[in-house]
Amino acid sequence: MIEVSIIDDNQELQANLATLLEGTPGLACVSTYSDCETALANLAGDQPDVILLDIGFEGRPMSGIDAVWPIKQILSKAEIIMMTVRTDHASVFQALKYGANGYLVKDVPKAELLSAIETIYKGGSPMSMPIARMVTDSFHHHKCFDELSARQREVLHKLCEGKSYKAIANDLHIELATVKFHIRNIYRVLQVSNRAEAMLKYAQNQR
Repeated sequence: MIEVSIIDDNQELQANLATLLEGTPGLACVSTYSDCETALANLAGDQPDVILLDIGFEGRPMSGIDAVWPIKQILSKAEIIMMTVRTDHASVFQALKYGANGYLVKDVPKAELLSAIETIYKGGSPMSMPIARMVTDSFHHHKCFDELSARQREVLHKLCEGKSYKAIANDLHIELATVKFHIRNIYRVLQVSNRAEAMLKYAQNQR
């Protein structure tokens, strides 16, 4: 059972998401919150596996982006999917830098949302297609990208599309150990230590 918490100030959306989760085998909604401050005070007791986190909370001192890092300090193993209507570079990469592992637009189809929850629970990083395209397009504007081999670029694109290591291996018809080898070399070339840092570096160095 994958247990999910929802943090969103849109009451109707919050209720619809909770109903969807409760009606889906293998998923459960363990808590809902309308602001990040209340969520931070209670999430430790909820112990969710996945958190659906709105990016903007108008009129509140803490935004969804502000809450990502504190949440990860409380629940280091919880996976965070940002839910937003904003797809600008700054919001996406800041959320990823702080520890979010998924980024979906709010009008995402229900089936895609449910799939994203399962994907992130299994180690992937789901992103809505417009956001994934924005991220991969940014690769072409960074000099470090030219230092990667064709295969490394393929692996990196798959990684930033939210694919798990196993899914990348299957897509490219290579061994899992080979995927891990390529990723280590990619991080070495880019001088980063994880997926979020790699994407952030590309975004920050766009020309």
